[in-house]
Amino acid sequence: MAKQTGPLKYTGTIGDIRHFKIKGLQGSYAGMIGGPSAEQIASAPEFARTRENMNEFGGCALAGKAVRVGFASVLSNMSDPQVTGRLTAIMKKINLEDGSEARGQRAVLVSAVPQYLVDFEFNRNRSFDGTLNAPMTITPSVARDESTLDVPIFNPLNYSSIPAGATHFRIINAIAVISDYAYNAISKVYEATDPSLDKLSAVAFSNYLPVNALTTAQSIVATLPGSPTMTAGVSVLNAVGIEFYQEVNGSYYVFNQGNAMKIKQIF
Repeated sequence: MAKQTGPLKYTGTIGDIRHFKIKGLQGSYAGMIGGPSAEQIASAPEFARTRENMNEFGGCALAGKAVRVGFASVLSNMSDPQVTGRLTAIMKKINLEDGSEARGQRAVLVSAVPQYLVDFEFNRNRSFDGTLNAPMTITPSVARDESTLDVPIFNPLNYSSIPAGATHFRIINAIAVISDYAYNAISKVYEATDPSLDKLSAVAFSNYLPVNALTTAQSIVATLPGSPTMTAGVSVLNAVGIEFYQEVNGSYYVFNQGNAMKIKQIF
């Protein structure tokens, strides 16, 4: 794939070369046109492996979307433009771990190998630990429907990377339930094995804490609504985050940059 570096800008194709943009990346890119038709990919024997890969990719994309939906209420200021692709890539690693199904129908069993998602940074350009490295402890409930994040007293000037202009911050404790995904031979698509639990979420915030003073001890409790009963086929992703604000006349305005969130624990 070529990358355009000169001043000439245009869209469409010239000869056998097409030009396009890639979300989140600077510049224009070029590649050769052509390739097999959609009909060939869908039916030709030589593309059987391609169809298998496409089928499983669709299941992985659905599982990755479930994570994004679960944390949607706090994700807008926390993620980079490639978060969708990065989550899908992790789900593909999980998909490859399933040895019980045929190629093209392997399940996405997050509950079997949750370690692939632990420490996932929603913004790869802004790590949570690099933004806030204060001590903290996560304690899930036995029923897996609640999480308590305890953060003892600390000095933000020593334990956080504060963007210019910020006067306050909040610590976030967020949990999201993610179901395993399996191929349905009847509908020919991947589906959540526990759809009633999939994407359930809860988000809790600390107080608004000044960036230039010792904090008070924080105990931030996130509780899933309705006291749902967890099953073996779901995983509860526990993310922790930090958002920065500027106080103006008693109102707090969230920063669009400088925030960070990661998946800290899965239970």
